[in-house]
Amino acid sequence: MDSYALLIAASLNAGTVLAIAALGLLINEKAGIVNLGAEGMMLCAAIAGFATVAHTGNFWFGFLAGMAAGAILAAIFGGLVIWLNTNQYATGLALSLFGTGFSAFAGIQYVQVKLPEQTQYAIPFLGDIPFLGMALFRQHPMVYIGIALMFGLIWFLYRTRTGLVLRSVGESPESAHALGYPVRRIRLMAVMAGGALCGLAGAYLSTVYTPLWVEGMVAGKGWIALALTTFATWRPARVLLGAYLFGGVTMLQFHLQATGIEIASQFLNMMPYLATIVVLALISRNPAFIRINMPASLGKPFYS
Repeated sequence: MDSYALLIAASLNAGTVLAIAALGLLINEKAGIVNLGAEGMMLCAAIAGFATVAHTGNFWFGFLAGMAAGAILAAIFGGLVIWLNTNQYATGLALSLFGTGFSAFAGIQYVQVKLPEQTQYAIPFLGDIPFLGMALFRQHPMVYIGIALMFGLIWFLYRTRTGLVLRSVGESPESAHALGYPVRRIRLMAVMAGGALCGLAGAYLSTVYTPLWVEGMVAGKGWIALALTTFATWRPARVLLGAYLFGGVTMLQFHLQATGIEIASQFLNMMPYLATIVVLALISRNPAFIRINMPASLGKPFYS
């Protein structure tokens, strides 16, 4: 039973990285902006967070550094696509390539660096419950923050005036502009908020999830997070559930190896990405359903 509890705990931990990044990308897309640069932002945030923790010993400073790195890169991306009207897809790919190269260059001196020991967390009393305590209540606080972000985003998007304005910008920026709303500034703020969350995910990855720095360590998680927004049909709760699903698929490979099931390691490494392709292929069979839920102006430039 303990092995299954550990599998659930590891799945939640792995899913948190995807969930925080995907929630950030969801904010972007609700405002009508597609950012394909998540992989690059997460890599730059990962090295920023890792370097900060290595020098200060404070993990929360590392999270803040990662968020700042993500927000700065997102602001540059936003300036290009929102004010200069560059192609969103090409600019996002350029950001991803830049982040990959820059993080590799900046992280050379941190390859062998070790971070301080992490505090072991457990919720009092709940952490002592058999099975459930090990599976659910001994997680890093960022796991619970990720869940809180999901609920907060649902409240923001569907229960506040600001969230309604954000969604209206994603649906019809021309109408929002006619009503006097600063469409470009709203989109820029949404892009920066999304970048900050991608940065938080990257910093969590390098400082807590796998506390080390290796070139390219995000390893496609930014792309999976991007696919999760479509998988979830742009709904925060489904983003979180999808992230945990993919986290479980990622951890399943280690569980199978631990139980002695002989499967080629290459096939196991393919599983998260294969699952992504299968899910997207299944969703794409119903394009009408996607169109109903997708922001109407997603990926389209706005000319005032």
